[in-house]
Amino acid sequence: MQRQITAIIERHGDGYVSLCPELDIASQGDTVTEARDNLREALELFFEIASPEEIQTRLHEEVYVTRMEVAVG
Repeated sequence: MQRQITAIIERHGDGYVSLCPELDIASQGDTVTEARDNLREALELFFEIASPEEIQTRLHEEVYVTRMEVAVG
């Protein structure tokens, strides 16, 4: 079974941090691709070992990622 999931990846120092906001699971890597692949691996491991109850408790079904403008200063 496949599931669509959100990955937010941002530069952090010399590498990248990846986050899945639906489950609050994060990983990292030296490149965007490595950070994404490491997050995929972490998520697949989570789904493999977590109970259905834990998955349901942690899973946020609605996640919105957007950019917005705010006043600074």
